[in-house]
Amino acid sequence: MHKFRLKQQEKLSIKFVHQINKGEQRRVDMYFSLPKEMGINKNTLPETEYFNAAIKGRRAYFTKGLHLPLLHTRFASRMKRSPEEYKSNLNQFAYQYIVALDTDTQEALNIDDSESLRDFYHAAIDITEQCLTILKKHRSHIPTDIKLQSIFENVDNYLSWYTEQSILHMLAKKTRNAEFSETRLALLGICEEENAYRIDKAYNTTTTLNDPNRIANKMRLLRRLIEFGVIFKSETQELGNITRKIVTGVATALIMSVVLVLIIKTQGALSSITSLMIFVLAVIYGVREVFKDDFKNILWRWIRKGKPKWSRTLKDVMSQTEIAKQKVWLDYIKAKKLPKQSKELLAKRHTQNKQSAEFLHYRIETKVNKQDFQAGYDTIEETIVFSLRPFARYLERGTGKVYEQNDPASNREKIQSTSIERRYQINLVVALDQGEYVEQFERYKITLDRSGIIELEKAGASAGKDKPKPDRYSKLKSLLHFNKRV
Repeated sequence: MHKFRLKQQEKLSIKFVHQINKGEQRRVDMYFSLPKEMGINKNTLPETEYFNAAIKGRRAYFTKGLHLPLLHTRFASRMKRSPEEYKSNLNQFAYQYIVALDTDTQEALNIDDSESLRDFYHAAIDITEQCLTILKKHRSHIPTDIKLQSIFENVDNYLSWYTEQSILHMLAKKTRNAEFSETRLALLGICEEENAYRIDKAYNTTTTLNDPNRIANKMRLLRRLIEFGVIFKSETQELGNITRKIVTGVATALIMSVVLVLIIKTQGALSSITSLMIFVLAVIYGVREVFKDDFKNILWRWIRKGKPKWSRTLKDVMSQTEIAKQKVWLDYIKAKKLPKQSKELLAKRHTQNKQSAEFLHYRIETKVNKQDFQAGYDTIEETIVFSLRPFARYLERGTGKVYEQNDPASNREKIQSTSIERRYQINLVVALDQGEYVEQFERYKITLDRSGIIELEKAGASAGKDKPKPDRYSKLKSLLHFNKRV
């Protein structure tokens, strides 16, 4: 089965990540089950508004073995190419270094404190040593061309800063322990050395270094420069614009036909222009204005039902060649339109969680080209971030308090009150390659309140099956068998 990752990104965001191979087609369906008590529907939160404001994506080249030991050998030989490709290759190296460092750092942070802090610090030391080895080899390839030195310095500046921040982030997330104080000090010493290295190279001014906001914003800019040549250029186009114009014209023509018939009948009933006739005509035109937009929207939704709303073209920024095409759907659907596997997964919920809901369906189909990839790549990685902030706007604030006896064993009767925050649960079913020979369904529970996501967890086992491939010649065989009998 295909693999994907779904995890919390920020306080009110979730991130979906998967890889697609060269020449492959992939369909992803995501069904958001939104409790009706949240008050979210097509009238309060239109699909187009949510798509434009809350769904962001990033697509880039992906290389297998995204771990630090394999990284430098993967890109070292590519640094020796022509000067025109130097910037592209260096950005590729830096981007994959960042992804690899994030991957290894997260694996180290996932080590439970209750198990062993020793394993965490061993992993932290291993990651740091690998970083230093790669950075040392990277800094041994300083270009002699003055035009290329600024490119190298920007990348080197950011990688040094990001390595320091990643180490500090790991140490800040773990509790201190006297047994590992020397290891902790050694890691902090490496961070100080990287900071001193950037000061010695004069990568950043004193004013920038003294202001955390300025240094963070500068590094964010350097990150965007690195990603420019790696992340695909995305051109999104809304579909159905011509159809919308036709629908508007047809709806207006139909309504005007009804209005003209009513006007003719009114003139026949009231031959002379009187105040009554003027009043009747005013009522007819008023009714037309009231129902014109509603009729147009109903007709538009009926014609566009089940069709993609957006198309997207992904291009390599450096070569400007087309890498992949995508089609995107986003609609509110009824429960009876859910696939059988999704219904089965949702039926496994606890009784108290089985409540009426609105279903928001997001679907994206990707078709990757078989050629025009940069040398050494055969896979792209897609990251889609869904912001739940538009959902949180409709959540009620916590009201009321919970009272409990603080110390029941004491003679004093102490009562403690705790303010409560109302929580909601969104069920999310993710389906990969639905309707294909190999399909996969998984359900996730997202518990959130107005301030953020409380918990994101996978619920139960995956659903799906490998379907037998149909015999392409079954119809021909049956026809031949029929002819033999005749």
